[in-house]
Amino acid sequence: MAIERTLSIIKPDATRRNLTGRINAKLEAEGLRIVAQKRLLLTKKQAEAFYAAHRERPFFVGLVAFMTSAPVVAQVLEGDNAVAKNREIMGATDPTKAAPGTIRAEFAENIEANSVHGSDSSEAAVQEISFFFAGIEITG
Repeated sequence: MAIERTLSIIKPDATRRNLTGRINAKLEAEGLRIVAQKRLLLTKKQAEAFYAAHRERPFFVGLVAFMTSAPVVAQVLEGDNAVAKNREIMGATDPTKAAPGTIRAEFAENIEANSVHGSDSSEAAVQEISFFFAGIEITG
């Protein structure tokens, strides 16, 4: 298996409900290591830049509003096939379709407030990690 890194964001619905520790415990229990982490309140400009690929989608304005509504926890996860592993642990975007025991099945409020974001490919992970973290902030 390949050791890789991926970005994870614990979203405002989860930070509002103090779920950061429980979500991190699930990630770590499944073999992912948190090698960088920070809590921040995204500005509108930052959220728009991060989600720029969705700018033309009908949900973009609502997504930006949601992601700036409360703090998020951005983190870099490391482990064997971390991108795929994190996506498995997160569960389907729609929590009603997420497998039991996944983060979204347990914690998401709805399809929009689904508690976590994760990179969808190794290439996206590299770009997303560099959006939030300088190399010096990531430990091994």
